[in-house]
Amino acid sequence: MQNSVNIDEVIFKKSFFCPGEMASWQVTVNAEKEETLLLVNKITHLDQILDVQKQKIRVTPDVTQYDFEWQPPKDSPMGYGLDIWVENDQGDVLAFVSTAFDVLEKWTQHPRYGFMVDFSPGRTDGDQTLDQLLPFRINALQFYDWMYRHDTYLPPQDPFIDPLRRHLSLETTQRLIDTAHERNMAAMPYTAVYAASISFYEQHPDWALLEKNGKPSFFGENFLVIMDPRPDSPWTKHLLSQFSDILTNTQFDGIHLDQYGAPKVGYDQEGNSYDLAQPLAALIDSTRQVVEESRRQSGAVVFNAVTNWPIEAVAPADQDIVYIEVWPPYTHFTDLGLLIQQAQTLGDGKPVVIAAYIHPAYETNALLNDAIIFANGAGHIELGEGGGYLADPYFPKYEVPSANLREKLERYYQFSIRYQNWLGPTTQAVNQQMVRIQGYETDAGITKNKIMPVVRESDGTTVISLINLMGLKHGEWEKELKSAPPLLSNLTVEIGSNGKEVEKIWFTSPDLGDITLKPLSFTQEGQTVNITIPTLNVWSLAIIEWKN
Repeated sequence: MQNSVNIDEVIFKKSFFCPGEMASWQVTVNAEKEETLLLVNKITHLDQILDVQKQKIRVTPDVTQYDFEWQPPKDSPMGYGLDIWVENDQGDVLAFVSTAFDVLEKWTQHPRYGFMVDFSPGRTDGDQTLDQLLPFRINALQFYDWMYRHDTYLPPQDPFIDPLRRHLSLETTQRLIDTAHERNMAAMPYTAVYAASISFYEQHPDWALLEKNGKPSFFGENFLVIMDPRPDSPWTKHLLSQFSDILTNTQFDGIHLDQYGAPKVGYDQEGNSYDLAQPLAALIDSTRQVVEESRRQSGAVVFNAVTNWPIEAVAPADQDIVYIEVWPPYTHFTDLGLLIQQAQTLGDGKPVVIAAYIHPAYETNALLNDAIIFANGAGHIELGEGGGYLADPYFPKYEVPSANLREKLERYYQFSIRYQNWLGPTTQAVNQQMVRIQGYETDAGITKNKIMPVVRESDGTTVISLINLMGLKHGEWEKELKSAPPLLSNLTVEIGSNGKEVEKIWFTSPDLGDITLKPLSFTQEGQTVNITIPTLNVWSLAIIEWKN
């Protein structure tokens, strides 16, 4: 492939398209010399070609932009591939890129959750900041610590100073919400389900959750007091009223509920203990009622299950996604997939979002995390403000990833969007024991130095993700600085067919510049299908389509 012509970028101005909405994008081309060429856009859904658009272009040494649009079917959720190339009169391809977009009724169908943390007065760079997130198709933003106080969200005046002495502005927040909406990004306000300031507690001391010794429970060094979140408590009534005020006076798209993972048990004034799991689930349901009063079906409710607690109670509750903040003892790469699969089962198929914080200097770890999370049909909140990457539970302590990692993550996101109907929340997990790899360990109980298979099924299709954990000494996603895994080639894979007959098999990988599907040869003998995976860097896929 020659380098005389380049496709610099493909720009989508929205994170997703709604059913019935025209999909549109812009292609930027530059060239070393002036000539007439053919610019081709091919739209696909999984392995089906839906449209091919061709346009004669006159390229010059200056950058030239070309606009395209296409009317998708109204079905959702639907992921689409977009392959763009430039060819000359002889049909030689001079430049090629693969990308993706999708059609959703609501962002929660295929959540790509990001974050915002800068609400300083006079901020004017919101457009540039959110445009940085469009290549990842981020479709919702958690507005972290945007509020006046944990117990009083809207400020008495604007601008204002928050409890950590940050200068903030509700006007800035409102402007960022509008900017997000222009890009089909939802804006979700951070709230804490039982946190109150010291001054608020002093005004309402009998609203507090007590410890066994009868004293109030504090969070931080006398920073916040934990209040009683049971359904009929005065604190809960106050909090729900605050949520109503938020949705009445802003354009936020729902409520994001946070908790701290402890305490798990509270005590009342008489010393009686009560478990917090069911009260938190009830609070989710009550929050849903408040959101629907203001936003009808367009609003969302999200609750943070810190350290996967109390997942049995909150996953089935009336929230849109199951959001899990991962902490010890869930320290191994293998834990991520198990948490997701459990949440999908308990949540009756709700989409799952994982919050797992890691420094982006651990580039391979970051890719492995996303490979495991995306391969299991879930999302990962990691990207946001300033092109930043979540490295800490206090979101303003984000770090900026390298250009190399950003480029790879961009491809991972587009890959997961393109193949979401094979990989995403609507598919079902399958026992990975149907997969054996000659010469490599795949056992689910082993956390290191293996190839991890992740198997998911949709109608008539089985997708096998292979994730390269070779070379790991401990298998811990946060602690072990992982160099690039060894590049593996020509892996012999045996797959159980359960009596089904193969129609065709495809291969693809987000680690390749070209994320299109490649046909894969196979043999089938009885209950076993044999294939050879040509390459495995971090994450590769085999897609099996079965005969009817």
